[in-house]
Amino acid sequence: MEALKIRNASAMPAPTWSWLRMNAATLEVPEGLERVRAVTVEADSDLTETHASFEGALAALQERLDAARGDEDDGRACVRAATAEAESLEDLDTPALSAYQLRATREEVAGDVAAAFETGIGVDARSYLNFLAGGTVVLATEPGADEAACVRVTGEAGGAAAASVDVVAAEDSTLSLTVSLDGAGAAGLVGSELRVFAGARSHVDVCVYVTAEEGFTVLDDSGYVLDEGARVSVRHVVLGGGRTATGLAADLRGDTARMDVATSYLASGEEQRDFTYTIRHRGRRTVSNMDANGVLTGTAKKVLRGTIDLVHGCKGSEGSERETVLLASQGVDNKTVPTILCDEDDVAGNHGATIGHVRPEQLFYLGCRGLSPEAAEALFVTAKLEDAANGAPDAQVRANVERLAARVDPRFDADDRDETEEERA
Repeated sequence: MEALKIRNASAMPAPTWSWLRMNAATLEVPEGLERVRAVTVEADSDLTETHASFEGALAALQERLDAARGDEDDGRACVRAATAEAESLEDLDTPALSAYQLRATREEVAGDVAAAFETGIGVDARSYLNFLAGGTVVLATEPGADEAACVRVTGEAGGAAAASVDVVAAEDSTLSLTVSLDGAGAAGLVGSELRVFAGARSHVDVCVYVTAEEGFTVLDDSGYVLDEGARVSVRHVVLGGGRTATGLAADLRGDTARMDVATSYLASGEEQRDFTYTIRHRGRRTVSNMDANGVLTGTAKKVLRGTIDLVHGCKGSEGSERETVLLASQGVDNKTVPTILCDEDDVAGNHGATIGHVRPEQLFYLGCRGLSPEAAEALFVTAKLEDAANGAPDAQVRANVERLAARVDPRFDADDRDETEEERA
């Protein structure tokens, strides 16, 4: 395949100053990659039966929302401006709207769940990943069921492979999904496209591990819609890949829905990490939490865009985003933009970031015990890899982490760590 550039990917919902160079990203797909099928789906046959669809679930939710909304007239000034109902330019109560405000207000007035659906990286990346996948795997639970599944994408040098997965969790059901994005060798690409509908009072747990080697480009794109009382937990562990883009967008449409996102990442050498999270609160008393924790070494670069959007009507909702970044060397480049958009009262939005280098007194302490600055830096990297290996969802993912760890730090010894764990047990 020819070289491909995906422009305006991972765009922030409301752009900030352009000189920060953070509003969006340009993703480059290496030239000469061959489309390959390298996806394995591990799931019970009853979970993969296509008795439900993502589009059908959205249509059923839309029908219920339309019936509940009725024909109430919204007389807000921003609605008049967005729907061109202002009587004249002398109407000082009708505000001028920015491009973002105009788009957001029209989307709010329409109330169309399907039209408002989005994924974190964007429609162009979604189309490309769907093309690579060649077809979509549907994982649909029965009401009240408890299911688990695993999707593995194993890339190879010179190849481009991706998985396209739809998850439809029926009401009161539970589903645990593991996605492994791995690849060894020279240049290649692996990715996943995930759409999740969490039905009323369902529980969905998603764990994504990225363990590809430095020659790989990794695209992890996902979009979520939560019905009333749904609970979704997402864990992103990004350890490898020369250039990675992780995007997540969530629509907390139902009342009392909750979304928790935990991100752990490592970037060493010249690796680049790009994260984009957008959580829109539309239901009442909804809750979201975004937590990120990472280590940057060498001359690595990282961008994280986190947006909590408290949409009009989400009374009683609360959103929080936090990040902790350890800059283990002086040559790294870290950018973090926590954003809160609000068009409702009686809500709470919180954000914060803790970013810093290893303190000189800490390096002095380690130096007194025989550790050079380089060895101290490797110590932080090894700790992140060990934590990821200990929390791996299965033996194969753990083996992928250990293989990557051996390349990043030759002193990483999985056997010694296993003995220590056994001694503790």
